[in-house]
Amino acid sequence: MSQNPSRLEAGTVAPNFTLPDQDGTNVSLSDFAGQRVVVYFYPAAMTPGCTTQACDFRDSLGSLAAAGYQVLGISKDDPATLKKFQEKESLTFPLLSDQDLSVHKAYGAWGEKSLYGKTVVGVIRSTVVVAEDGTITLGWYNVKATGHVASLRKKLGLDS
Repeated sequence: MSQNPSRLEAGTVAPNFTLPDQDGTNVSLSDFAGQRVVVYFYPAAMTPGCTTQACDFRDSLGSLAAAGYQVLGISKDDPATLKKFQEKESLTFPLLSDQDLSVHKAYGAWGEKSLYGKTVVGVIRSTVVVAEDGTITLGWYNVKATGHVASLRKKLGLDS
């Protein structure tokens, strides 16, 4: 399996983006300048792993926000699907629609991955943390949905 050359590393500037959210309102990374942002990419709304991960972020949102982090979820789902997902799971952070996969590709969250022993091309479950100055502090790829937020909190030094 080839290494994905577009994976983002700490110290690089996060690519800006503007995508519609679950309500069709455009949201840009630059809207959060001066804040820390957790941008996570997931394969599909309302699937078991993605629901587990989204609910973990929902349940940790208060402590992440208290530590100065905004959470943005990005998938290739259309805004209407994201709205259903948001309502069904009571998600309280923006879900962004990247149907042409341009942001997935810019962030290294689209490419070859192993699925049940086969190499396929698709969404690579990924989390990128952007600092207040727009640089990346963490680029984390091929993450597991279950337990991801707890692991992320440890990497961010948020668990005492």
